[in-house]
Amino acid sequence: MLSFLALLSALSQVLVREVSSKPMAPFIRDTIYALASASGRAGVAVIRVSGPNADAALQALTDGPLPALRRAVIRTIYDKTNSDRIDRVLVLRFNGPGSYTGENVVEIQCHGGYAVVAGILSALGRITGLRLAEPGEFTRRAVENGRLDLTQAEAIADLVEAQTQAQRRQALRQLGGHLGMLCEDWRTKLIRAAAWIEAAIDFADEDIPDDAALQSRAALEEIRAQISAHLHDERRGEILREGLQIAVIGPPNSGKSSLVNALAKSDVAIVSERAGTTRDVIEVRLNLKGFAVILADTAGLRESDDAIEREGVRRARARAEAADVCLLVLDGAAPEPDGDWGLEADFTVWNKADLVVKRTRPGLWVSAKTGQGLESLIDRLAGYAQTGMSGEAPVLTRARHRSAFEEAEDSLGRALETKPEDHELVAEHVRRALNAIGRITGRVDLDDLLDVVFRDFCIGK
Repeated sequence: MLSFLALLSALSQVLVREVSSKPMAPFIRDTIYALASASGRAGVAVIRVSGPNADAALQALTDGPLPALRRAVIRTIYDKTNSDRIDRVLVLRFNGPGSYTGENVVEIQCHGGYAVVAGILSALGRITGLRLAEPGEFTRRAVENGRLDLTQAEAIADLVEAQTQAQRRQALRQLGGHLGMLCEDWRTKLIRAAAWIEAAIDFADEDIPDDAALQSRAALEEIRAQISAHLHDERRGEILREGLQIAVIGPPNSGKSSLVNALAKSDVAIVSERAGTTRDVIEVRLNLKGFAVILADTAGLRESDDAIEREGVRRARARAEAADVCLLVLDGAAPEPDGDWGLEADFTVWNKADLVVKRTRPGLWVSAKTGQGLESLIDRLAGYAQTGMSGEAPVLTRARHRSAFEEAEDSLGRALETKPEDHELVAEHVRRALNAIGRITGRVDLDDLLDVVFRDFCIGK
């Protein structure tokens, strides 16, 4: 038994190496620089330099000794090609691996005027061994040097893009490593299960415990169930990140466009008493009580001989079917709402409440003209968003996360459907699941993944 356990331990280490990322070079040799803060005029701008020549670059721009690590000091930046003083700045130094990128880093906090920033960047560009950073390259190096996993890197991009408090909170949770830690926990358990399966193949003559196969199968079933639960989360992470899609539908002249304008507090849609004015889908992004919302005004639903209007109605139906929320707007002042549109609405809103004294019809009553009832409608929509998208459990925020989870779930399902004695096939399915989970955090296929993840980053991040 001892010899088998020793072999199993060695095998586990082999499996860890097989599913881990490719070994990184000990150090990235070129040094990069870029404006790390937003471009344009500001009170303060931050220029970051990262790489082995970061300290040398700082010395090339300033006089005197290098400042102590992690201590902010004031220095004068010079363009030493013409002895021109560029600015008085605040300078910080960090040594790798305890920096953002895992390399030696210098941050220059200068005045945010265009001429100052351009002057410092130009001076850096004339230093031998430095080059301008590519989009997302600072964060990419942080991933390559083990400072962040891919889910945390994506969270940084989400924090930069966050427009609502809910988006900010979700990005911060992911930056804290919640999703990455979940994947690593699954990965560790799968490696242990895979070790028992591989042992049954390679050490068939050894005294393998009778319950080894049962333990492995139980682990596979548990992880598959957990992955399935995350996949069936109604896409709340992706919706929160991208915005809740609300389709505003209804018959012509019910006040859909007026309601959209009232919610947006802007004339984004044309309002006219003439039926059929709205022909295409008009989108507007809103912040409803901290949640990102994409409100879509659609063509009035009715039969028409006009080919363009028929296309507008078709698009309205398609948008309603694809939306996360369907908001049916009806004319509350009309004697009877006409038409059966074959669409299921999440909310029914009776518009023109200012013209109706007795409101007996069930639903929300509003007046896009006077604003009556709008706050109640906003509260209902925000409550719907909060119920569907809030939670502390790690969520999938991108299509690549969902794709990898689906592949892992499918592979584990195939492993469980395979006869237990067919160890080779079971092991292959488990390896595929490990590979899929590893892609979430960047444990495998890192070079290909990095190109996909960082191509949409801005320069300076």
